[in-house]
Amino acid sequence: MCTRTITPTISVDIGGQLRIYHAYVTTARPAMDGPSTLTLYTSNFSDVAGFAATPIPFNNEFGRKVARIVLVNAMELEWHRATYRSQHCLFAPVDAQLLGLQALQRWLWQRLSTPQPNEATA
Repeated sequence: MCTRTITPTISVDIGGQLRIYHAYVTTARPAMDGPSTLTLYTSNFSDVAGFAATPIPFNNEFGRKVARIVLVNAMELEWHRATYRSQHCLFAPVDAQLLGLQALQRWLWQRLSTPQPNEATA
């Protein structure tokens, strides 16, 4: 029997605009993100890699990096894929069984509720 893992998605409606976001594991720095990319979780590679839909072989290069779970706007997906991979960054779909819609909603709500540093003072 063949099972198919679908990248978890969450839709967000703001001011009548519906946007679809996909969850990915990445080792890319936040400076490489598109304008609407949201970081849900940041930790060491070994902690975050476990959320990937397919196992990620450990190697010394990734082992020293910080990894993140990010929400990528569906309209920017191909741009992210090309940008991250051109810099040899991991960009792997999150496992929908480990991080489904309810978890994405909870993590997104926590992210939006957390005060962010003021760019003027940072």
